[in-house]
Amino acid sequence: MKKDFPILSDEKTAYLDNSATTQKPAAVLDAVSKYYREYNANPLRGTYDWSVKATAAFENARQAVQKFINARKSEEVIFTKNASESLNLVAYSYAMNNLQPGDEILISISEHHSNLVPWQMAAKSRGAVLKYIYLDENKNLDLNDLKKITSKTKILALTQISNVLGLKNDLQPWIEKIHSVNGIAVIDGAQSVPHMSVDVQKLDCDFLAFSGHKMLAPMGIGVLYGKKKILESMPPFLTGGEMIEYVEEQSTTFAELPQKFEAGTQNVGGAVGLQKAVEYLEKVSFEKIESIEHELLEYLIPKLQRLNFVDLYACDDLSKKIGIVAFNIKDVHPHDVATILDKNGVDIRAGDHCAQPLIRYLGLNSTCRASLYFYNTRDDLDRFVDAIKEVRKVMRLV
Repeated sequence: MKKDFPILSDEKTAYLDNSATTQKPAAVLDAVSKYYREYNANPLRGTYDWSVKATAAFENARQAVQKFINARKSEEVIFTKNASESLNLVAYSYAMNNLQPGDEILISISEHHSNLVPWQMAAKSRGAVLKYIYLDENKNLDLNDLKKITSKTKILALTQISNVLGLKNDLQPWIEKIHSVNGIAVIDGAQSVPHMSVDVQKLDCDFLAFSGHKMLAPMGIGVLYGKKKILESMPPFLTGGEMIEYVEEQSTTFAELPQKFEAGTQNVGGAVGLQKAVEYLEKVSFEKIESIEHELLEYLIPKLQRLNFVDLYACDDLSKKIGIVAFNIKDVHPHDVATILDKNGVDIRAGDHCAQPLIRYLGLNSTCRASLYFYNTRDDLDRFVDAIKEVRKVMRLV
């Protein structure tokens, strides 16, 4: 499968920063190129051939995503720039118009800033209270904190998979509990949708946000899934062209879903790429993707555990992880580690991973993160481990 990715034909690089963004297969690159070369036009606004083709491509992409996540209706799929914009849309359009002073929003300490800062701002603006779910001894969501969901809890916002620890959260008890008190469940699927099958009807979430670029698609295209009844009750997040029905001098009526939330010219090229990415993932199958990632973890983790200068985080139960490995090298700053690995042709991420509260909760300042995807190989991991062994030599610690 690595041969399907032109950028990975360069054997000089072991790319292990897939949680930040994934590489693109030729099928995605070709589809995007074909759109811009053959029928680049504004969708929904023209009756000429190119515009009609662009409109069809855009809506075909929506239907592909609908089936991919098993949404009931295609209009429940809203195209955005990324998961961050999707979550902001819910925070500003739903929370700002439904929260009352004293209401509560419940999130976890594991959240990416994109599923944390919008809720801070919504709570501050509406006089609501932001509360946190903390972690048990295995770094999973502490089920004892289910009691924090009360009649005051109006919004539960949780990541399905931590972008730092790679742990899969069992969301079912949390979603069932929030619905029992008539609250809504907002799920950050940025790290889950690319790695596992996500069925929104089975999950019964009210909103799901994810980004195309983390699942083989171009940057600049994201998705917000929302239950139709809730989306219909919400005012637009952005206003402008194409999201209107009628505009008078002093009043406006808005378009139906999904156009109500898709103001202005849309990223048709990104949507075309997202559809091809979805088709590629479905062809590979999530069963195979999960199997490959698990095999890679089982190959890598014992090698790292044998290095007594490497600290690993949340790597005890690999059955509950996707291919994310957070680690540090004793006495070496993560940024230095990443720089030295880069010189050895290995790409990882170092820092707080846009999850500062979690990093501090773990008693750390920052970590290194190697994140795998199904196109990675054992050769990539061998190069990674060999480069890790070089770090302390370069830093003259041995």
